[in-house]
Amino acid sequence: MPDAESLRVAGSGERWRIEGRWRAADRQLCNDYLGYLADRRYSPASVRAYAFDLLHFARWLDREGLGVDAVDTDALLRYLAACRAERRPGQHDNVIWLASGRVAGFAPATINRRLAAVSGLFSFRSMRDPAAASPVPRGPAARRAAAGERAGLLGHLARPQSRSQLRVREPRRLPRGLDRAGTAALLGSFRTDRDRAIAGLMLLSGLRSAEVLGLAVADVDIGRGWVRVMGKGDKERRVPLDPDVAGLIQAYLLAGRPETTSRALFIVAKGPHRGQPLTAAGLRRVFRYHRQVSGVAAGHPHALRHSFVICTGFSARGTTESGPLPHRASEVSVTP
Repeated sequence: MPDAESLRVAGSGERWRIEGRWRAADRQLCNDYLGYLADRRYSPASVRAYAFDLLHFARWLDREGLGVDAVDTDALLRYLAACRAERRPGQHDNVIWLASGRVAGFAPATINRRLAAVSGLFSFRSMRDPAAASPVPRGPAARRAAAGERAGLLGHLARPQSRSQLRVREPRRLPRGLDRAGTAALLGSFRTDRDRAIAGLMLLSGLRSAEVLGLAVADVDIGRGWVRVMGKGDKERRVPLDPDVAGLIQAYLLAGRPETTSRALFIVAKGPHRGQPLTAAGLRRVFRYHRQVSGVAAGHPHALRHSFVICTGFSARGTTESGPLPHRASEVSVTP
């Protein structure tokens, strides 16, 4: 008899899988799909997120007594309703989240990501077995265009894109960055060249956490002031490097970076993992510590990237409602 609580996600790097007592065919289908995503060079973070989304779906199927082959459109709609009504730890009847206006359920972005994982699973099954139709409802084309609009270099932009109706409306919010005082307080709490360089790359070059962690030593051209970044979808771009941040990276490479055979730029400096590349969990731990030290509760890694977006968005005028924005690392105390 399957046991939903025994199901778990295992793996590391690009390869993730579902383990535990479950229908062997259904578990193998999910694992084959996760392997297919890895083979298509989805980012390891995306594959891991899809693995946990499929784990949630598998546990729900087990509670409902359903197998993957028995899933129809009605079952998917019930799963959607269950995601919106599921009580999470810390949610109470007398507390309403201002962002969603609900007392229970997952955020719309979380629900849509899970539904995307489930839709991809059934599309993968249909690709392997054309006789197995996907139960995911498909709506009309997202865009319609006349025949004459499909020619030219930009003709691909006018092609109708199929989109599933199994989605939740997501509110669109502006990115929330840190103000000048919060940015200065957070960056002022960093003590090592490595951590200051990481924060400077996020704030003044707009790099994501995964992009910072993916940098190799050879990707940084200190003399020319450029950084080669591998972004989402293996899209390579070159971004300018602030001179102060370049100086921090140079000082880190000369004196702060431990001896290692790894080509990664940022390396763990202490502890049992010394000399290994800094991981996402390690980066979150660094920022968690400095949020407590600085008292900036919103000082998450992505908040610095949002602050970069705000700075560049107003760079023509150089001011906002809160006053002048920092455009150099020295203005926000990145350097010691």
